[in-house]
Amino acid sequence: MNLEYTSEQLQRVDDIIKRNDIRFIRLQFSDIIGIAKHVTIPVGHWDTAVSHGIWFDGSSVEGFARIAESDMYLKPDLDTFAVIPWEMDLSTARVICDVYTPDGDPFPGDPRFVLKRQLRRAAEMGLDYQVGPELEFFLFERHANGDILPLKPHDRASYFDVSTDLAHSVRRQMVDALQSMGITVESSHHEVAVGQSEIDFRYGPALITADHTMTFRTTLKAIAQKNNLHCTFMPKPIAGIAGSGMHVHQSLWWIDKQDTAMYDPDNEYGLSETALQFIAGQLLHARAMSPILAPLVNSYKRLVPGFEAPIYISWGRTNRSALIRIPRVSRGRYRSVRTELRCPDPSANPYLAFAVMLAAGLDGIEKRLMPPPPAEEDLFHVDGARAGLETLPGDLGEALDELSKDEVIQNALGQHVYERYMEAKRLEWDEYRVYVTRWELERYLTIY
Repeated sequence: MNLEYTSEQLQRVDDIIKRNDIRFIRLQFSDIIGIAKHVTIPVGHWDTAVSHGIWFDGSSVEGFARIAESDMYLKPDLDTFAVIPWEMDLSTARVICDVYTPDGDPFPGDPRFVLKRQLRRAAEMGLDYQVGPELEFFLFERHANGDILPLKPHDRASYFDVSTDLAHSVRRQMVDALQSMGITVESSHHEVAVGQSEIDFRYGPALITADHTMTFRTTLKAIAQKNNLHCTFMPKPIAGIAGSGMHVHQSLWWIDKQDTAMYDPDNEYGLSETALQFIAGQLLHARAMSPILAPLVNSYKRLVPGFEAPIYISWGRTNRSALIRIPRVSRGRYRSVRTELRCPDPSANPYLAFAVMLAAGLDGIEKRLMPPPPAEEDLFHVDGARAGLETLPGDLGEALDELSKDEVIQNALGQHVYERYMEAKRLEWDEYRVYVTRWELERYLTIY
């Protein structure tokens, strides 16, 4: 069960361990829901990890394996090895791992493998897939007893505010931590809602970006905790104000030409035929992608009119209510042509999200689909049904029904992940359906 690494990779990691006097190494992987899982080993066991992998019990991990097929092992990806800056007193490093079966095969339930499989499919078509997610999040104060509820936003600021933005110093700590872990941050700012912020990092290859997204969420939560705050990527924690999205910028590149596959100077939007086909595929499969991109019961309380979240399955340039927006690019920067998918939220598993987004787009290219005419009017003030526009699912139950009918998205996930994901999310939806909320009690108890 020998694992293969280059001498340069091994030397780089060895230098980091010695230079930082690393004593513990955290082996990280993702369950199917997108929660980061860790197995921590003392540094003396590192040689075993890189030589043979580290065994663990997969039956205890959400959606992984049943008791009879529980043994698996982790193979570290040495390119992801980094020191954890908020645990310097414990001299701890982290490395992201791929999950393998005892036979030495990639585990089909590993979300990272699901994305790798779609990236290989794209590569066979001569294409590389690059993404840039924009993750929004809320910071809430912790009460004296450590509780988070009732919610108390960390500040009262709004979009791009400075003087009332109490999170400014916290975000700087977050940016410092992210950059020390190898993530290039491009900007940070306060968002629309009270207590809401956004930090954007550099656009890049989908697998690396998915890894960065997992690191991003873990890092921000840790830094918030050090400031006696709670960071949440829950899409809609407070009713009546903007929720948190994860708009994802996407582009395809020709591998052999090392140039964008998105651009055509003769198109009104600067979009190539390949780009238009990619858009068409994502529009076609948008409803079935929903339970992956907006995976929580709470996600669908964000996807409502009035808060710049998309409702209708449409595309356009000037329209921020469209599902897919075509950002304007500066003159001469044709390589920046891209699409922006606006329905994902930051609770999504990034590996599965990017995998189904890519699969949907590639289906459009393979079938040579063309999108409908762009919708440039503000759809928040338009009767979409009268305009002939389909809507995204209204709740998680409806979204799961759509996924159950779409073989393209099912195949992108693979049978193992699809079946276990559906099982977990059906359970979540059923628990919600039978739960009696405070709203219902206040609304009906004294009247009926």
